[in-house]
Amino acid sequence: MAYRIAVDIGGTFTDFCVFDDTTKQLTTLKVLSQPTKPGSEILNGLTELSKMFDFSPEDVAWFSHGTTVGVNTVIQRTGAVLSLLVTEGFEDVLELARLKVPDPYNIFSQRPTPLVRRDRVYGVEERTSKDGAILKSIDSQSVKNAVLRAKKDGADTIVVALLHSYANPENEQRVRDIVMSEAPDLEITLSSDVWPVIREYERTVTATVAGYIQRRVANYLTAFQTALKTANVPALPLIGKSNGGVMSAELGKRDPISMLLSGTAAGVIGASNVASGVNRSHVLSFDVGGTSADLAVILDGAPAYSSGEMVGEFPIYVPTVSVTSIGEGGGSIAWIDDFGVLKVGPESAGSNPGPACFCLGGTNPTITDAFAVSGFLVSENLGYGSVSLDINKAQQAISVISQRLGKGNSEVAESIINIAVSGMFLETSKLLSRRGVDPRHFSLVAFGGAGPMLACHLTRDLGLAEVIVPLTPGVLSAYGGLIADVKNDFIRTVFVNVDAGELSVIIEVAETLEREALNWLHKEQGFDGETQLSWSTDIRYRGQSYEIETTLTRASIFSADAGSILSAFHREHHKVYGHSDEKAEVQIVNLRLVVTGLVPKPSIPKIKERKAEAKPEKYTKVFVDGALQNTAVFNRTKLRPGHRFLGPAVVIQDDTTTVVLPGFKGYIDGSQNIILTPCEANNDN
Repeated sequence: MAYRIAVDIGGTFTDFCVFDDTTKQLTTLKVLSQPTKPGSEILNGLTELSKMFDFSPEDVAWFSHGTTVGVNTVIQRTGAVLSLLVTEGFEDVLELARLKVPDPYNIFSQRPTPLVRRDRVYGVEERTSKDGAILKSIDSQSVKNAVLRAKKDGADTIVVALLHSYANPENEQRVRDIVMSEAPDLEITLSSDVWPVIREYERTVTATVAGYIQRRVANYLTAFQTALKTANVPALPLIGKSNGGVMSAELGKRDPISMLLSGTAAGVIGASNVASGVNRSHVLSFDVGGTSADLAVILDGAPAYSSGEMVGEFPIYVPTVSVTSIGEGGGSIAWIDDFGVLKVGPESAGSNPGPACFCLGGTNPTITDAFAVSGFLVSENLGYGSVSLDINKAQQAISVISQRLGKGNSEVAESIINIAVSGMFLETSKLLSRRGVDPRHFSLVAFGGAGPMLACHLTRDLGLAEVIVPLTPGVLSAYGGLIADVKNDFIRTVFVNVDAGELSVIIEVAETLEREALNWLHKEQGFDGETQLSWSTDIRYRGQSYEIETTLTRASIFSADAGSILSAFHREHHKVYGHSDEKAEVQIVNLRLVVTGLVPKPSIPKIKERKAEAKPEKYTKVFVDGALQNTAVFNRTKLRPGHRFLGPAVVIQDDTTTVVLPGFKGYIDGSQNIILTPCEANNDN
């Protein structure tokens, strides 16, 4: 007997998804996260699994893990104290950024404060040209002086981002040698190691985020590895990646930026699987955990990928599943600012002390407490029994705000929910607008511990077509980690015109990338299964400022086939912008390769639907839309494919609570998903 296990560790709960390769049975579990004792939640979960069925850790053949530790560190600004070393004269690279106003419709809009204070940015004497030639070697004394100042200022990590290091990392590597000699106690991050691409701000801000999270991620992964050894799990520890794949946990210590969105990316992979299973081509994934809400667009069963995604207030320029993270989760704390205005987040109660209603010591009012006070949380035990619900404690927490605002607890609770949804509405609208898509054509796949609670609110405000709540929404991110492939991205900046005279230079670059990719997959990761290579270029009309990633065949690259490359680019440009210019000169900026080791996917059979009205377990009073309303309560375990019901309603289950607002109708499909649609929608189901 062999088991495959995937774990997603969030700010409040740790989710387990276990697949038995022999019986094909899928088992899920939630335990409380232990941020002060990383790794202990793994041991707790394995212990609980052994109580649930005949399970032995020694039989685990696959163990993958997704975590939000990186993204939470950035959102909550709890990372390393950084110093940044740049080429002398470029000390303002983070302050200047791209000179864009974050919100052009807000005259008070300000760019976020960089993760490195301006007085901790030091210039060093050196210069590399854009073609990689060393015009001036590193001045050792300038580096030593910068290190002394960094230590005096209390830095524990140094980030190095020198001009044109993507073309030649020699000077950055020399800086690393000097820093390690002068201050071996400091962590050091090189931009050329993180993501060696052109454009100084993009490379620098990505390296800065990597350095900011590196120490916390490394400590966390070490605890994760130790926990598996303690539990006698023989499987190689794997960690989820931002691109939706997995890699070894050991590599994650050295490459933390690649796993920054590991938990959220795994959720999108799980949501993509759900979308494919119900034949929905336009889907928005909606993952709300304890600390953040994460949104992603899924088209034709495949998630969108990009670089430059926002994590908290900062863009990162490594390939990621295209996810927008918002600092509003179930544990986000409600508060009143200096002007007496009610706000929600980004600070979160996490799992320790957690929302007040969880009886774990929390006293601050959270979104979860607001749902408890409104009456939506009716199950006495939540998270597979890991926490108990105390409505009185939620009332006490909310009353602190109610007294200041001069309103009742129920009104304030609904206001907290509405404020949280308004922030989600804004970011979701931006996301859909960037994609140029109509929200009325999209289904919302809601998951995470709080996603199904907030899904109908967001759907109603945005005018989405429907909500899809998977069978085990609270652990869908863990399921995504279970089905994720082993995957990595490789890139080289080449700067070559697409014509017969120059294009042959990419063949040598492609051979190097392919060699590195296959070595990474087969030797470093030990993968011996089916392999897939996907080639693309960042390409543009000569003179343009930005490129379009264009998929290419291996044959067109290795034969330097200018005609095929040009045709692919013109088609892609026309698709994105509605026009193309076949007479203009075309230039390749970057050559990209994605290597994927394909892993087997669990198969979950569908059940025949039998139409019937679902019978409530009971009724309860819920404060919704400004009034108390009689609300049906359903138990998810008793809902069968074909069952129908109307809102307002609450569906309870071990891993989450689904809130069905007035004006929505629901049914259970053959895959046991809950499908919720506005009653006025043209839907025959």
